[in-house]
Amino acid sequence: MAKRSTGPALPGLEVGSWFGPVPSWRRRGADAVEVHAPARSDRFFDPVSGRRQADSPVWLAPATAPATLVAQVRVGFRDTFDAGVLMAYERVDAWAKLCFERSPVGRPTVVSVVTRGTSDDANGWAVDGDVVWLRLSVLPIGYAFHASSDGARWDLVRLFRLRSGADRRVGVSVQAPLGEGCSATFAHVALRPGAVADVRSGA
Repeated sequence: MAKRSTGPALPGLEVGSWFGPVPSWRRRGADAVEVHAPARSDRFFDPVSGRRQADSPVWLAPATAPATLVAQVRVGFRDTFDAGVLMAYERVDAWAKLCFERSPVGRPTVVSVVTRGTSDDANGWAVDGDVVWLRLSVLPIGYAFHASSDGARWDLVRLFRLRSGADRRVGVSVQAPLGEGCSATFAHVALRPGAVADVRSGA
């Protein structure tokens, strides 16, 4: 695995920092980066057991609403809950993640988690293959998660708020809660000003 460095140097996300452990990562061509999560790393505040885990690597960059973070995400699935992630973060107990995740039945699945003190967990839909487009919209109040098979037509996954809306940051993450590690490749990553006006329109 490639040597560690300060950040993944993705277009639009250069100004940021690692939150949690600094993972191994390497460039994949001109506009993609592969990030590796260590074994049994996750970010989830279990609403049933009360167990809190927050050791998955996350690269976070500042975001001012309205803004949109988009990426094509490819995951080297091996174990249950392996995932490549887009994340919205406000503070240690207020964050959300949009995951391309291996389900307990072995299907690549779009999953969302919103944490306000504790986390929830909501499955979206199964995806054929190991690649999907994910989009995180930073709205004037709140956020929207979308997923797409082609990066052109988008389906709404989640519309939500966190807490204060202050100190908003967005970024990418990889997790491997049950396995020996997971790698995800983020391609065509961009953090742009502006957001879709109608989050249910498919645009």
